[in-house]
Amino acid sequence: MLPITLRQLQVFESVARHLSHSRAATELYLSQPAISMQIKQVEEIIGLPMFEQVGKKLFLTEAGREMLHYSRTVLQQIEEMESVFSEMKGLERGHLGISVVSTANYFMPQLLAKFIQLHPSISVSLNVGNRDAVLKQLSENISDLAIMGQPPAGTDILAESFMQNPLVVIAAPTHQLAAVANIKARQLAQETFLLRELGSGTRSVAERYFASHRIPLPASMAMDTNEAIKQSVQAGMGLGIISQHGIELELETRRLCILNVEGFPIVRDWYVVHRKNKRLSTAAQALKQFLLTEAERLAAPSSVSDSSL
Repeated sequence: MLPITLRQLQVFESVARHLSHSRAATELYLSQPAISMQIKQVEEIIGLPMFEQVGKKLFLTEAGREMLHYSRTVLQQIEEMESVFSEMKGLERGHLGISVVSTANYFMPQLLAKFIQLHPSISVSLNVGNRDAVLKQLSENISDLAIMGQPPAGTDILAESFMQNPLVVIAAPTHQLAAVANIKARQLAQETFLLRELGSGTRSVAERYFASHRIPLPASMAMDTNEAIKQSVQAGMGLGIISQHGIELELETRRLCILNVEGFPIVRDWYVVHRKNKRLSTAAQALKQFLLTEAERLAAPSSVSDSSL
């Protein structure tokens, strides 16, 4: 069997990740025929089909899933090797893949811009998704580091908190509770809450809050983005529970207000997360250290005046 080239592994991994020849071609700056030729060569070398086409959709075969595992392992080892030799030469450069949950995207670009100013030789790509998508990218070694508010349980994950994450109850400024001080949990029992999907961190906080007061979770609507929650709260559809980091602009423009609810804000933490068995590059270590030492000062949400409560 002829050896598979590194380029063929890169092409295969990109097609397998996107399940698309065209997106892989765009990512790797190759033509679609060149991508197809590389995949065909891989299949000829292995002697098994890597993909199957059903209608217009591309799927990995069982052999393709195995190949993806080994491709990612080899490419990770190559990346680590390059990083080690760069470190030995005293260089600080490289590429970083960062995955962040959607709420963290309100402050991470600001932090990354400052980090890049300090380390201009390091390039960074930022992927934004819900918690499940971020965890998937982490497990598949697509991301070097992940930023999230609720780290997963498990011994193969290392999570360190780097900044507080205050969760608040939000409402439209015209809501009947907007001017009420020290709102009790029972006063919220008849309200409709606009919450993230099942399993999300903020939804879990809402469930625990009402359970601690022995109150059933009020009527709620599940929404898959924080933007949908904010828009719906502004429209008067109900109340929301969200990170204060995600509503700075809406507070400034008075499109939303924070309710003065007993027990809120509930302060959690933001975490920088990576796989324990992953050898962090100099670039990844630099960003992690930057977050641990500088993020709280640079990105903490503004204090909210009494008139906003």
